[in-house]
Amino acid sequence: MFIYTIATIVALVFVLLVSMFKILREYERAVVFLLGRFYEVKGPGLIIIVPIIQQMVRVDLRTIVLDVPTQDLITRDNVSVKVNAVVYFRVVEPKMAINNVENYLEATSQLSQTTLRSVLGQHELDELLSAREALNKDLQVILDQHTDNWGIKIANVEIKHVDLDDSMVRALAKQAEAERTRRAKVIHATGELEASEKLRQAADVLNKAPNAIQLRYMQTLTEVANDRTTTVVFPMPIDMIGKLTEVIKPSNKE
Repeated sequence: MFIYTIATIVALVFVLLVSMFKILREYERAVVFLLGRFYEVKGPGLIIIVPIIQQMVRVDLRTIVLDVPTQDLITRDNVSVKVNAVVYFRVVEPKMAINNVENYLEATSQLSQTTLRSVLGQHELDELLSAREALNKDLQVILDQHTDNWGIKIANVEIKHVDLDDSMVRALAKQAEAERTRRAKVIHATGELEASEKLRQAADVLNKAPNAIQLRYMQTLTEVANDRTTTVVFPMPIDMIGKLTEVIKPSNKE
């Protein structure tokens, strides 16, 4: 019995000695507590933890990709949309991540969901669809401020999808079609304005040289003569008709 007792004691001592040595990877840190109170942060590599009186909590320092679930929100212009996002963050202070918050992963997830709803709800739908970079930056700054006391650094926030109802998609399509029609009408009206301005300038030039209009008639006849047609429409100047009328009127009086 004595030999068995000695063997048992030796085995327990060996197990305790083996359990004292811990190996942490390069991206891991150990938050060590001594009799329940924070002692220090150890790692990476080989560390020694005194059994019974010391405990440790492993903390991963690698970047964590957090998928924010789809959130239902109403924009400032009263449009119901569904938005989801992804948050990239990492632990920079293991002591604060363990001591200041119960579960930093769950806390960051819940904070991301509420921040996503509150921030995006302050913007209109057009901003939500076209100004994502600015919104991503705003979300990152707000989350980083709130998680600073948790020893967490928010590296990036990206809005993934903005889902709309079918009725809203049709409404946006009609709006885009109306916008294209408006632009086409504006471009057409601008072209007519520019053409009328050029025609006015041409008329001013022709008024300064009355014989120039005759040259234009001759050039037009030359162009028409080159075409294979048997009908030629020749415009008669109004002033020429007036002169003929003056000639005919005296002859009638006679």
